[in-house]
Amino acid sequence: MSLVDDKVVIVFRAAGGAPILQQTKVKVSRDSKFSKLVVFLRKQLKNESVFVYLREAFSPALDDDIGVLTQAYGIDGKLHVNYALTPAWG
Repeated sequence: MSLVDDKVVIVFRAAGGAPILQQTKVKVSRDSKFSKLVVFLRKQLKNESVFVYLREAFSPALDDDIGVLTQAYGIDGKLHVNYALTPAWG
């Protein structure tokens, strides 16, 4: 596996009136936990109450691996993550 394959592109999409991030794409290690994305969003949005979804439908467990989620729910090798400040789906 090359160094490029060790990273996954995460694409953030605002939902439910949440502010749009200045940086909508980040790369994270495949073995990172989903909680890393939630912490990143909380810091960027300066809000502890962040609701995060995949496929505009469900929230993965915080201890799920990014690589596994990308394999199961990714689009073209990218993981699209929707976020909101209030419950939006599910």
